[in-house]
Parts: sequence; structure tokens; C-alpha cells
Amino acid sequence: MAENEQAYSGINSSSKKSTIFKEIISYIVIILIAAIIAFCFNKYIIMNANIPSGSMETTIMTNDKVIGNRLSYCFSEPKRGDIIIFPFPDNPEKTYIKRIVGMPGDTLEIKNNAVYINGTEYFESYLPKAPRMDDYPKTVIPDGCYFVLGDNREDSVDSRFWNNPFVERDTIIAKAIVVYYPHFQLLK
Repeated sequence: MAENEQAYSGINSSSKKSTIFKEIISYIVIILIAAIIAFCFNKYIIMNANIPSGSMETTIMTNDKVIGNRLSYCFSEPKRGDIIIFPFPDNPEKTYIKRIVGMPGDTLEIKNNAVYINGTEYFESYLPKAPRMDDYPKTVIPDGCYFVLGDNREDSVDSRFWNNPFVERDTIIAKAIVVYYPHFQLLK
């Protein structure tokens, strides 16, 4: 009987090891699949951005964390008022976030602290107060390009100041959709 117990316990021990090994492998596979899904989700669907400056205050504050939707413009065109994430036209190594004000084909002008689109003053409800801005000459926005401004016009380096003042449609990375830290706020 002692021989049978030894033989039985040897089988049970190797069976336990095999079961533990299979379970460890299954956890590793699950973790790898989750990592691949997270990588693809972050690479192709969303963009996470940290806001380093006050150029979009009071809509987006310094050090806010924002999620952008990379798929927003796959099925529709950018719209006036959208907040977009894009490479800085003068240095594509940097990523900027600004609001679209001028659309392709628009004639845009800034005078007397107001933005004029095609000769009509453009009212911007998202601005907490009328900003002080230097005048900007009448400019026709080329096809496939956008003129962008920060919401904090008095402290924003935007299309008004760049060597290449337009953001090309093909370079837009994502549409900013939500601030998720340190508070939650849907962006409009």
C-alpha cells in the first residue's frame, strides 16, 4: 500500500505543477493581450495630453490632463470652435492644443479686440471676458488649413504669432473631448 501512495502522490504532485504552470501562462497571456489592447487604444483611438501652459484658460487650466479622440475627424470635418491637438507648425516636435477660429476659405481679421470672420464679428461664448488683442491683418485662410487661437488670448502664442500661421487638416492629431484630471469636464 505504501508503494501505491508514493505512486499516487508523485502523479498528484506533477499534476499540480502542470496546473500551476498553465495558470501562470494564462495570466501572462491575459496581461500581454491587455497591454496590446491598451497600446492600440492609445496609439489609434485616444490621445492623452498634459497642458503645460495657461494659453487655454479658463477652458483648460495649466496642468490639466486632457483626452483627445483621434478618430473624431475620420468621418467628419473639423468645425469652428473645436479644440484640437496638433504638432506646432513651426516645430513639429512640439504638440499644441488650441481652438479653431478660422476655417478654410474664411477671411479673418482681428481689430479693436474682436475677431471678424468674413466681415462679421465672431462672438465666442466660451471666453469669460472680451480679450485685449493686437490687430491682425485681413488674411484668407488657405484650403485645408485652420487658424487657431488660445482661449486666453492675452497669454497665448497661437496663429497670430507663428511663422506658419495655419494648422493643416492632415496634421491634426485629435479633437480634445474631456479634461479628466484634476477635475472632470467635457469640452465643447
